[in-house]
Amino acid sequence: MAERTVKIPNISCGHCVMTIEREVAELSGVQSVKADQAARAVTVSWDEEATSWQAVEGLLREINYPPAE
Repeated sequence: MAERTVKIPNISCGHCVMTIEREVAELSGVQSVKADQAARAVTVSWDEEATSWQAVEGLLREINYPPAE
């Protein structure tokens, strides 16, 4: 199991949090996802055999919540 927390600068409201959590949770292998509006961060835990961080990051970019560089 892997876990990563990344800053997402454009989290601005509860809708952003719900969208991120719903979309990322649907990825195969994702065990948990927690978006934090105040910290503008997302923590994702996933099974490395089922998916990769690149897939998670790609989805975040696709839904317009790219991680900070």
